[in-house]
Amino acid sequence: MSPTRAPLEERNREQRRAEIRRAARALLREPLLRGEGRTADDFRLVRQYARELREWFDRNTGWPLQVDSEIARLRKSPGDVHVSTHAARETGGAKLPFTRRRYVLFCLALAVLERSEKQIALGRLASNIVLEAAEPSLAGTGIAFTLEDRGERTDLVAVVRLLIELGVLGRVAGHEEDYVRDTGDVLYDVRRRVLAGLLTGRTGPSMITAEPFEERLAALAADPALDAMDSDDLRNRSLRHALTRRLLDDPVLYHATLTEAEAHYLTSQRAAITTRITELTGLVAEVRAEGIAMVDPDDDLTDVRMPEQGTHGHITLLLAERLAADGTAPVPLARLEADIRELARTYGGYWSKTAREPGAERELVARAVEKLAALSLAETGTDPATGEPTIAPLPALARYAVGEPVVRTAGTSRP
Repeated sequence: MSPTRAPLEERNREQRRAEIRRAARALLREPLLRGEGRTADDFRLVRQYARELREWFDRNTGWPLQVDSEIARLRKSPGDVHVSTHAARETGGAKLPFTRRRYVLFCLALAVLERSEKQIALGRLASNIVLEAAEPSLAGTGIAFTLEDRGERTDLVAVVRLLIELGVLGRVAGHEEDYVRDTGDVLYDVRRRVLAGLLTGRTGPSMITAEPFEERLAALAADPALDAMDSDDLRNRSLRHALTRRLLDDPVLYHATLTEAEAHYLTSQRAAITTRITELTGLVAEVRAEGIAMVDPDDDLTDVRMPEQGTHGHITLLLAERLAADGTAPVPLARLEADIRELARTYGGYWSKTAREPGAERELVARAVEKLAALSLAETGTDPATGEPTIAPLPALARYAVGEPVVRTAGTSRP
């Protein structure tokens, strides 16, 4: 081999590793990529390295990767189906999390679009959703949609905008605000290939008969083929899938949340699992006695950031500091609301006008608690004595504790 050829081959290998990493991160950030529009570049990379990515995700997470000429779909399923802190969010404005009603509307909209023509108007979509919602089993749950008032139309528009963001719908003419004001309609293209790629479960929801809800949810996320067989190799594969999924998806994997089998497997395979994740994604393992966090040096693989600019980011940071100083005991939410009123006297000048208004502390605390829970920094609960809602710090919150200031004078050496 010539002296100049070896460095060239090494550069080619490094470029290939970097491109596979970029493709993997794109899929983790956005598991459904389209071959056109804003995700076109990432889609091209995923398609180029589809074989390598498909093998890695299949071996380590059990997530199938589908790639064709139009879409790339990583069919993710959660490592912990009980986590409910990362809801779908509005695509604009305050980016508030979807409510239960909006999730129901989302599912009804998909059912209508599945049977629609290639194009559909928003008004037609709404009227068909109202018909679907009148189905007795759904009406029996107490959820009703008439879509006659502005609030319900706003809910539907939030759902439609998420479908546009996902690429299921393409706006042809009109604007959703006209529909909310009842002054106009909107026409969309329905992209059936993207629509068909939304469901990720290996079993169709209509095929699952399990009850109650917890068992039904577990069945949706399960792999029937893997669960039907039993051997040491398959059990280990199942454990590897569950742990790798949680390390990729969860902000922190606490040892206390693992089953005995998962804890034993992680003890023996921790280095191998985290090394494979680092090689593919660039995430770096931070290992502590309480658990493991895969830290992202590039900070673009999360949907919830901390610290974050703006009023709510500042308030969340201030409350995190106070919770970290309190130790591990649960704190009543009412006390945090009192803290907000006190903090406003010192820092209110940096906050938005609405955050300084009397009575705003309840919403401010709610949004801060939601973020802390989503980042596995704290957990909500209820005081058994009073029935009042509480929030308890989790070990990772300790990184936001502030130590006593050290004042050095000239001639003082560092400790």
